[in-house]
Amino acid sequence: MATILVRKLDKKATKEKVVMMLSAYKQLKKIAGEEYVSKVTATYSFEPRSYTGAVNKSLEKHIERKLTAQKMVEDIEKAIELLREKGMAKAAKKADRVAAEGLTGVYVNGNVAAIVEVNSETDFVAKNAQFVELVNETAKVIAEGKPANNEEALALTMPSGETLEAAYVSATATIGEKISFRRFAVVEKADDQVFGAYQHNGGRIGVITVLSGSDEDLAKHVAMHVAAMKPSVLSYKKLSEEFIHDELAQMNHKIDQDNESRAMVGKPALPHYKFGSKLQLTDEVIAQAEEDIKAGLAAEGKPEKIWDKIIPGKMDRFMLDNTKVDQAYTLLAQVYIMDDSKTVEAFLESQGTTIASFTRFEVGDGIEKAANDFESEVAATMAAALGQN
Repeated sequence: MATILVRKLDKKATKEKVVMMLSAYKQLKKIAGEEYVSKVTATYSFEPRSYTGAVNKSLEKHIERKLTAQKMVEDIEKAIELLREKGMAKAAKKADRVAAEGLTGVYVNGNVAAIVEVNSETDFVAKNAQFVELVNETAKVIAEGKPANNEEALALTMPSGETLEAAYVSATATIGEKISFRRFAVVEKADDQVFGAYQHNGGRIGVITVLSGSDEDLAKHVAMHVAAMKPSVLSYKKLSEEFIHDELAQMNHKIDQDNESRAMVGKPALPHYKFGSKLQLTDEVIAQAEEDIKAGLAAEGKPEKIWDKIIPGKMDRFMLDNTKVDQAYTLLAQVYIMDDSKTVEAFLESQGTTIASFTRFEVGDGIEKAANDFESEVAATMAAALGQN
């Protein structure tokens, strides 16, 4: 009986059928577990239609009902255990597979928000209704439980009553691919702050921003910018000097490569970037840049009385040209996609708004995917078929 139940659950384990089965299981357990049953079974020795004592027909039917319920409970418990073991075995077989597709999940409730990344092996499974529901339930449970790390997160209880860890084992068994809970972040805000929540590209990218002096619409627009422009940190103050130096060197190396191509068609060479971040633009550097601009204007013969109108624009150009690392990696230095005449920092200042934080998850970010060498696979298959090693 237990094996039959396993087959039914395993082949057609829609959520509705599992819920119905578990509901029936609870009812049967309630019937079979009544104190009255234990008293009756202690008094009478049960064989089919044979009892050591006078039992009327009504009691006989009642006892048979109890015993049938007990037997069904035992069968269902065995089926559940077999499914659990089968699911764990399937999950174990898939443990070494690379799961780099999937979805992000975002959940906001009051002053708490959560963002999660859940991985699957293929983007096809990421569109599966069961998978999507699992992601959304995970985000909600994380927001409500506020775990400190993945270990605590895996121990949280899902709506099904099982732990988050067990839910992913079950999902791997029923969906047929490795399903893994990769990471999460819990974000909290003050009463006078607002969340901006946004998911892009069908949920492959998820963002949560926290703004002060703003409304949810602006906070969401900033979240959309974060999704599109992929900043790593909030401001240049979060970058190290070593990182800036290395990134600037790579940018100048690319300029060298471009200059080789330009030389071939007779175009002038582009200059190297001298600086890459506000962190490098000391007061002395900025003062010298202004003096250089004035000297240039004098050399061009520009009247000194109009310099005040020209210098601010040229200084803005100097800042843009010498903060390329900031623009690539820091949110506040990036040109705002909703107003390309301003950086994010300048735009927020114009709105009387500040941003406290942002969190951005992109599915598969940092996961090394296995390269598929189709030619080698075909060659290996043919060699095996011909008996060659």
